[in-house]
Amino acid sequence: MLAFPQSGGPWTGGGAVVSTAGRVFFTYQGRTASCSGNAVTSANKSTVITAGHCVKLEGAWHTNWVFVPGYHDGQAPYGRWSATKTMSTPQWTASEDINYDVGAAVVAPLDGRLLTDVVGGQGLAFNTGYNQTMYAFGFPAAAPYDGERFIYCSGTTNRDFLLSDDHGINCNMTGGSSGGPWFTQFNESTGTGLLSSVNSFKYNFLPNRMYGPYFGTDAQNLYQSAQSS
Repeated sequence: MLAFPQSGGPWTGGGAVVSTAGRVFFTYQGRTASCSGNAVTSANKSTVITAGHCVKLEGAWHTNWVFVPGYHDGQAPYGRWSATKTMSTPQWTASEDINYDVGAAVVAPLDGRLLTDVVGGQGLAFNTGYNQTMYAFGFPAAAPYDGERFIYCSGTTNRDFLLSDDHGINCNMTGGSSGGPWFTQFNESTGTGLLSSVNSFKYNFLPNRMYGPYFGTDAQNLYQSAQSS
């Protein structure tokens, strides 16, 4: 094992996650911003799962949404994939309810090929229960990180006892990691797992704890809508 638990360090393990996870870029309030995301197994072979606020925030849908799988140090080894459609859960779409901060994007073919035919895809799991062994990944861009490296955290999650029904994990990733995948049943040697949450938010007074939405029926419906788009 690399290190378990891990509260934030570079992923050096290789495996499938290195190509399925990626950085997301989009236009928000007239400027370019970034998040993280992950390609998933899907009927259309073109679905990316991310956070709801990585597709829509403060009432407005982001534009110029691009997924860069395998991003590192400014490189786009598998190309830049533009979204043809972005969507979120009904609760995030309607009122940006933090409990349902899940988003999805369908990306256009690139050079005649479909996303998961190029980079692979991870499976998903819904209604997993709490207190799970999970691994979280992302491209944190706020200090002390710079967005150029693929970072991970690992640990046993606990249910948030404050303002949400989210999973919580000790993790010092920062802004830019939002939307990055959380996996259950993650295998360090193959880099594969079941995507069961995404990096969502932190409480200001708990800077080293990351929260991710519970993937229930609404997240599952979002995935079904995206993969059939």
